[in-house]
Amino acid sequence: MQNRIAPSRGTMIVASVVTAVAIGLVPAGGAFAAETTAVPVSVSAAASTTSPSDVLSGTPWETTGAVDQDGNIVPLTNEAVVNFVGWAYYRTDGTFTMYDLADAPKMQGDWTVSADGAERTLVAKDAAGEVLFERTVPITVLTADEFTYRVIPDAADPATFYDIIHTPTDHPEPLAEAPVDEEVVTIAPDGDAADGEASDELAETGNAGPIVALVAGIVALLGGAAVYITRMVRRGRTS
Repeated sequence: MQNRIAPSRGTMIVASVVTAVAIGLVPAGGAFAAETTAVPVSVSAAASTTSPSDVLSGTPWETTGAVDQDGNIVPLTNEAVVNFVGWAYYRTDGTFTMYDLADAPKMQGDWTVSADGAERTLVAKDAAGEVLFERTVPITVLTADEFTYRVIPDAADPATFYDIIHTPTDHPEPLAEAPVDEEVVTIAPDGDAADGEASDELAETGNAGPIVALVAGIVALLGGAAVYITRMVRRGRTS
């Protein structure tokens, strides 16, 4: 009767090392995949403080009301306030455009708001960029839900005034509307917008490449170890 010879100590060590390597590398590959697809969180953006300028430029505004110094409602068609009625678009680059409620252009130029949110200044310009006039008005309300400034028709009589009330709107800027193909050009003048999205998708797909190669290497290593162990066992049985 042949004696069954157990695999040598060296054979078992090789098998153990191979198994340990395989167990250790597979979770590492999973961690690598998770890190490449994780979306970073912007802590500074969440903690930032909104300034008066941020509030004013954060939405388009529509004139929705007017009241006089006594709190009486003034119709928006009243000649004392009608010139202040319309749509207003304050951009983050410090420029603005305004239109009447029929979408006809009223004025354009530059704007600023004082750091304390107490005053708004407009510098109206013509199409050539030449200054037409400058106007500063006191702000009485500036929140995400309301923007109200005060108009004093006669500087010699500050007790007589009108508060012009605006509320947020989703009304698109009339001259900003463009065909779809022009919007694409505006978003990416160099034509790289679509290509960039495709490249991102390819990059995300490519992240799986190292993982696949790693798994294939482990499988090949285990297969080689199994063949080696089998041969050693067979040699022990026949010796």
